[in-house]
Formats: sequence, C-alpha cells, structure tokens
Amino acid sequence: MNDLKETTKGFNLKEVILIIVSTALITSMTTGVILYNQNKLTKNITYQDLNQDMALKEFLTVYASLIDEYYEDVDKTAMLESAIGAMFNYLGEDYSTYMNKEETDALAKRLIGEYKGIGITVNMENTIVEFIEGGSAEEAGLLVGDKIIAINGNVLGTEEENQITSYIEKANVGDKLTVSVTRGNETLNFEVVVKKLLIPAIQYKVLENNIGYLGISTFSNTLNTQVKNALSNMENTGINSLIIDLRNNTGGYLSAAKDVASLFLEKGRTIYSLEEKENTTEYKDETDEKREYKIVVLFNEESASASEVLIAALKESYGAITIGTKSYGKGKVQQTYSLEDGSMVKYTSAKWLTPNGTCVDEVGITPDYVVEVDKENLNVDNQLERAIELAK
Repeated sequence: MNDLKETTKGFNLKEVILIIVSTALITSMTTGVILYNQNKLTKNITYQDLNQDMALKEFLTVYASLIDEYYEDVDKTAMLESAIGAMFNYLGEDYSTYMNKEETDALAKRLIGEYKGIGITVNMENTIVEFIEGGSAEEAGLLVGDKIIAINGNVLGTEEENQITSYIEKANVGDKLTVSVTRGNETLNFEVVVKKLLIPAIQYKVLENNIGYLGISTFSNTLNTQVKNALSNMENTGINSLIIDLRNNTGGYLSAAKDVASLFLEKGRTIYSLEEKENTTEYKDETDEKREYKIVVLFNEESASASEVLIAALKESYGAITIGTKSYGKGKVQQTYSLEDGSMVKYTSAKWLTPNGTCVDEVGITPDYVVEVDKENLNVDNQLERAIELAK
C-alpha cells in the first residue's frame, strides 16, 4: 500500500489517515494505498515562487499558444489531464499517479464503509439469498427465497433504472418502499424502510476451547465499530484467546488500522511512525482500552498496507504470535490533492515504519511460524488449524 496525505484546495482538512484498496481500475496489481492527511496544505510554495519559475512560464506559454493558435479546437480539460498524467509518468512510480473523477469516485465508494439499503442480498433473478444485519427487510417479513418483482408498484426490468438498486439510490434514509414479491403461488407486498447500513468488513465466531476468531476483509471507515461489537459479543462468552485473520486483506483506511490496534494495545505503546523528508512522527495508542489475552495473527502474501500496520503493531507492541506466509510489503505513504473537477492526484511523500522502526516496503513481514497452504488438501485450512493450536 501507499500512504497518502490528502489536501483539498481552499479548505483546512480534518485529520484523517486512510489506506486505499487498489483495484484494476487504478492499477493492474492487487495492492493497497495508505492515505495520510496531515491537516495542512501541500507545500509552502507561494505565488511569487511560481511566478519566478522559468520552467512553469515556458509550460504556460506553450499551453496558451496551443489554445490560441492550434488549427483545431482544443479540449483544455483533456489536455491538462494529459499534462498532469505526463508529470506522474516522469516520476516512473506506480503509486504516484493521476486519477480521473470516475476512478476517484470508485475509490471513495470502496472506502465509505456504509451504504443505503434495506438489508438484503439478491441473485441475478432478484431472489433474496441473504439478509444483512441492521436492515429492515427481514423484520418486515420478507424471507430468503422471495423473488422481488416490483418496487413501489414499478415492475423490475433489465434496464438499470428499473433495478432494485436504482430505487434505493433515489430514496432517502428513512423513506419507506413497498416491495412486491412472489412466494410460491402468492404475490405479497411488504413495507420496508431505507436505512444506512454498514458494509460487512468482518466475520467472527467463537471456536472450541474458548478461542475467538475475527476475520477482517477490509479496513473500511466503519471497521472499528464492527470490531468493537464483535469483541464485546465474543468476550461475553468468555474467550481466552483470539485469532485475527488478515489473509488476502489488501488494506483500507489507515485510521481504521490505528483504531483497531488501539483496542488491544496498552496506552502509550507505539502503533506506527511516519518518516517524511524532514522528520519522523510516532503515533501511539492514546486510549485507555486494552486487552491482555493471547492473540494469534494470521496473514499471507496478499496481506498489505493497513493489514501490515496492524500486524506489526500487534506483533511488536502487543506481543502477538504471527503465522502464515510473508506479507506483501507495502510501506510507502502518499499525499492526495483533490482537483476542482472531482479528479485527484496522489504522490509518494513518506514511508510508514513499524513500532521497532522497520520499513516493510518491498520486504514484507515474516511470520513467527511460516505455514504454507497445503495445496494437495485444499478442503482443509491447515493455516487456520495451526493458528488454533497456537491460540490454545
């Protein structure tokens, strides 16, 4: 992952640390990105500095000449997008890049951690296959297997504007929708309320021997709330140890990693540091909350960025046992700058360090117990089985 400091023109930003999951939309590699907001504008460059920059003057002269004198009309926005992209191509680094509005919006949707919904999952035939915790659909009387045929009397179709999600997108939180379904030979109507729901980022359960299991799939904006609830539920059953499974987790918000680490560490223990050009800043647990039971952290080569921040914090500042295969190794930090048209640029501005001062970039974290997947017996999760042995 890369770290990013976000700056928006003309605004003082609230402090937030982010790690973004990269998708094929941004890069062909399944990697993550750390975004870091230091609550300041990008650089202390003044207008006078820019006015005296001869290279910039030449660029503006060429730009003005093309706008005025090129023999065909010029799309100024497209040309400037190309110019910005060329600057990042010059840097020659995958994690410093320009993202257009569509790419920026796609990232934002993945990071928000919540959505408007009624609490259902449907298949391609609009048949309910699962209910989501916190939604209103199950409470209203809908059942798994019900086929949704209409919303507010509007028959669902194949066009995008006639699909379930389009009606929910148009509604406000608190609005009521009439959902018509077929159940056997009956057609039934149910009134459901549109709610703001958390996108599930975890799975948890209590295993034998009072061992808690917490699988984290992404470091979303709502992860801390979900983990807190999961820990409360598991601890009420009397767990003696906990397995945290971060396999294939490529990242999310860095603030989420920091918050989750703070649920376990003792106040004052280091979570990570940021090494910038001029200084290094250490970030510590500032909360009174802590745990003392045994923790086993399970990860693999796809565990990146925010995952690695949490792995390192638990290993070095909590004393957690680690198991699996070496992590991805993403330790660069990037700063973001939002442009007026909704696009964004991001460029590497720092590295993050583990509590012991190690940079994992292109190195990764080697677990205490290296356990490869048993490819000859994929029906058995041998890594998890070993983690359970260590958690006893």
